[in-house]
Amino acid sequence: METKLTLRLDKKIIDRAKDYAQNHNISLSKMVESFLDSLTKKKSKDIEITPLVESLSGVVKLPKDFDFKKEYANYLTEKYK
Repeated sequence: METKLTLRLDKKIIDRAKDYAQNHNISLSKMVESFLDSLTKKKSKDIEITPLVESLSGVVKLPKDFDFKKEYANYLTEKYK
């Protein structure tokens, strides 16, 4: 069911939004609807794991005390020397 909504926004923002919508071949109403939908949609806590990712699980064995942050910092230091 579609319902009409009136919004009060800055004219410059409306003009930019209209230009954006026109350049992307979408109505301004649909653009606002999509934005509000993405903000309010319940996020699923169950993330689907693809077969590829599942097949890679456990491929690399690291020690339990492996410091990811330290190793990444070392990597970046070497990369940008």
